Amino acid sequence: MSDLVAPCNPLQYDRLDCTPLPRSVTLARRRTHRLLTDWGHPELAADAALLVSELGGNAVLHGCLRDRLFRVELTLTERVVRVSVSDPKGEVLPTPRDASPDDMFGRGLLVVREVADRWGVERLTVGKSVWCELDVAAVEGTGARSAAASDV
Repeated sequence: MSDLVAPCNPLQYDRLDCTPLPRSVTLARRRTHRLLTDWGHPELAADAALLVSELGGNAVLHGCLRDRLFRVELTLTERVVRVSVSDPKGEVLPTPRDASPDDMFGRGLLVVREVADRWGVERLTVGKSVWCELDVAAVEGTGARSAAASDV
């Protein structure tokens, strides 16, 4: 994709392979929040955790197969924090959709689109990876994200 900011020269990296259960999404979300705080970016922790929760939930609901794991990767560079969630189902790529007020599901990618600075989908040899990025410089320069995160 043309708006992709490749996570080169990582300062930090983490990978977690998860069983396709809702409990795994909770664990991945908490781990993400802790890691971003430990990596010196507590102002990004809440947004990154939310993104992991949305993408991980989508992987469990729509992308996982029995006995196949999904993967959560976090990469911190000087410029971005990248969240990537991979799952084994790549036949249909996700797209945002308009959910009706009565729908219980269907808003995850809309949340990702609003919170992340960029997002996209990559086909893999097996499955797909949905990624999103938060700009580190935007947080340091404006403080807008940290103010929004404290309201959560």
